Amino acid sequence: MSARTIQFGAQFLIATVFLLLGGWALFAPSSVIALAVTEPFQDSTFLTRFAIACFGAQAVLFGLMALVTRWSARAFLVFAALLLPFFGFNWYFHYEVPVLTSIGMLDFAGNVTMFALALWGWRAARMDKAQA
Repeated sequence: MSARTIQFGAQFLIATVFLLLGGWALFAPSSVIALAVTEPFQDSTFLTRFAIACFGAQAVLFGLMALVTRWSARAFLVFAALLLPFFGFNWYFHYEVPVLTSIGMLDFAGNVTMFALALWGWRAARMDKAQA
């Protein structure tokens, strides 16, 4: 498999995480609230559903951009670094303040997946540049 194929594959899979989880939040915010948020923190008012849908729209937007741009090695590495605070977020809001259910921790699974893909893409982009 060529380095460019690996790069595109990593970007495609990163985009897939954003499109799946973001699409869920955009098109079914009530479902996200019911399944991903623990009962004491559940709120199904219009504004809460709207905020979850807006969050989903942003994720879908980024997922689409990930499909149509070509990431450099630097872009993959910066993306991986920018994911690091989200691990703290997931830990804090699952273990310290139990807002996220185990289903809500799909966000954590997505972050771990994207982090690994970003490192994989970074490595491939470096190899592609070295071969050029």
